[in-house]
Amino acid sequence: MKLACLLALCLSTHCFALDVPNGAVVLSVSGLVSHPNKGKDALFTMDMLAKLPQHSFVSKTPWYEKPVKFTGPLLRDVLAAAGAKGEKVTAIALDEYRVELPVSDAHKYSMIIARLLDDKPMSIRNKGPLFIVYPYSAHAELRQDVYYTRSVWQLSKMIVH
Repeated sequence: MKLACLLALCLSTHCFALDVPNGAVVLSVSGLVSHPNKGKDALFTMDMLAKLPQHSFVSKTPWYEKPVKFTGPLLRDVLAAAGAKGEKVTAIALDEYRVELPVSDAHKYSMIIARLLDDKPMSIRNKGPLFIVYPYSAHAELRQDVYYTRSVWQLSKMIVH
């Protein structure tokens, strides 16, 4: 009975122990995070991201000639794994491109951090290894520059504030 109560409490408060990364870190989440695994940051390897529930959608984008399939964890699931408590995220690419996006977008539109493009890992040359993507084809209101600029390819860091 005590174990069941403890489990219910953990699930209701999103009790989560993020594993220590074992391998190359591809994403760091810092700022307002409550589940750090290295200092004050939540670090993720590709394997850690692959262990989160995976989602896919096919969408037209301005960056590819034809509709492509994106697969990866939901942005909101990655933020939950890190214990993110903020209202905004600054997403930063390998080339230091940065953009601020509202966390509410992650819940409203089921954005993903794509790690696969047409079922294959993305190289840095092909906008990888990680790419924040909105489901453009599913929501007409997303087909505008404000959302295109929030889609960060070569994602490497997120700061929650």
